[in-house]
Amino acid sequence: MREGLDQMDFVIATYAIGIVATLALVIWSVMAMRRAEKRREQARRK
Repeated sequence: MREGLDQMDFVIATYAIGIVATLALVIWSVMAMRRAEKRREQARRK
């Protein structure tokens, strides 16, 4: 067992958090874009 904290653990955790946050933002943006496109198509039909 290690007594000190390894700096790479924090670097890896930071990258993991950044990647997950980026993926969540991309998914959220795509969903918002699809909702907006659907509303636009419904407005054109009226």
